[in-house]
Amino acid sequence: MASPTIVPASSSFIANKDLGLSAFSSSSSSFSIPKCRKSISKKIVSVMAPQQSERKTTTTGSVKTAMTMTEKILARASEKPQLSPGENVWVNVDILMTHDICGPGSIGIFKREFGENAKVWDHEKIVIIPDHYIFTADERSNRNVDILRDFCLEQNIKYFYDIKDISNFKVNPDYKGVCHVALAQEGHCRPGEVLLGTDSHTCTAGAFGQFATGIGNTDAGFVLGAGKLLLKVPPTLRFVMDGEMPDYLLAKDLILQIIGEISVAGATYKSMEFVGTTVESLSMEERMTLCNMVVEAGGKNGVVPADSTTFKYLEDKTSVPYEPVYSDEQARFLSEYRFDISKLEPLVAKPHSPDNRALARECKDVKIDRVYIGSCTGGKTEDFMAAAKVFLASGKKVKVPTFLVPATQKVWMDVYSLPVPGSSGKTCSQIFEEAGCDTPASPSCGACLGGPKDTYARMNEPMVCVSTTNRNFPGRMGHKEGQIYLASPYTAAASALTGYVTDPREFLQ
Repeated sequence: MASPTIVPASSSFIANKDLGLSAFSSSSSSFSIPKCRKSISKKIVSVMAPQQSERKTTTTGSVKTAMTMTEKILARASEKPQLSPGENVWVNVDILMTHDICGPGSIGIFKREFGENAKVWDHEKIVIIPDHYIFTADERSNRNVDILRDFCLEQNIKYFYDIKDISNFKVNPDYKGVCHVALAQEGHCRPGEVLLGTDSHTCTAGAFGQFATGIGNTDAGFVLGAGKLLLKVPPTLRFVMDGEMPDYLLAKDLILQIIGEISVAGATYKSMEFVGTTVESLSMEERMTLCNMVVEAGGKNGVVPADSTTFKYLEDKTSVPYEPVYSDEQARFLSEYRFDISKLEPLVAKPHSPDNRALARECKDVKIDRVYIGSCTGGKTEDFMAAAKVFLASGKKVKVPTFLVPATQKVWMDVYSLPVPGSSGKTCSQIFEEAGCDTPASPSCGACLGGPKDTYARMNEPMVCVSTTNRNFPGRMGHKEGQIYLASPYTAAASALTGYVTDPREFLQ
């Protein structure tokens, strides 16, 4: 094995890799909870260059090669006893998701290739969720939802979360909101399964210990008819995060740290596996945030081993049996990165790339025009609870327009009903109102992708925005000259209170 080369450290949060080690057991019994493997603690002092070649595990006779979680899931789904990175296999799909942006195109390809009167492979394994361009007067956007509705009626699709009255989302009992959050809330995410979706952030569902990735319309059209897809097995990068999470950090800071380390191309067509004591301490929503942005590093999928937190979350959400898998102790990891999270500070990603990482306190002179809290990344219940915590601690009013877009109808209800800890019973909505924020909007993807010009909170002119979304490329959230600083809900709320990019520790300590 070649000796790693020391790289000038850009931070002190990552240390050398211990390839081939796994913190999780290889038990495959249903609902088993992985046990941490004891290891000698190491002082985190430097950044090490990732090993360039994959380490091969030696085999003797009929002994099987150890596999990672992702390899095991794809092996099961392709009905093969063994898989290695780089192999192309036909994978049976457990769930296919599409939405109003890509659904019509996928449906068109399905009908063209399989026939106008063809039936989908399984009407109970397809989930269709309108969520992107919903609350708009744009006729083409509204027509997209009509196409989805017609197809679901024709095919008897069991899980179609329809919206018919866009003037009042509350009168649409089937409407959910952002697909990635709705998939979890409605029990479509299960350990050990394969979930494909026509959205790059489908990788969010990897938080449940499953293989989840985004696909294009052509692939989705094929899956609609065949129920399977040809996939290349990705190698795995392993991210070990240990240490107690400081009160001023959220999972958004963790993933921004990782992307800043490896770049937006650092995980291209690779699996990103997240383990360690910090990951184990995260809630399901925070794990979803972590996996949500692996695609911003080029990742094929992100995955977190299922544990008691996962099983507890799923108790009242699904009755479908599932079987979690875990990386073998001698599984082959392309590289392993170690982080001491206790040393991490609040971060932002400056324009115009998610890997343009900086400490929030380094950007304190950046004057902003608005704050946006929402999206599949930052619009979950715990994200709004976090923002409310900052507003409550400050007792001040916001200095810039602050837009709030709950991800789903359930999140919207939580914002108006759940008391914020330490607030004497006040809800998020009450705290937001007292702080002078805009009234929480109808649940959807909102302005994250931009959308039609009448999309709520869309930037229709050059502005500087601190946002809890996942991308800050030119044109995201609207105007191509807009400046977007990606941040956690803590940092976004703190910035709203000052009118500048602000380290949340100003209010949380």
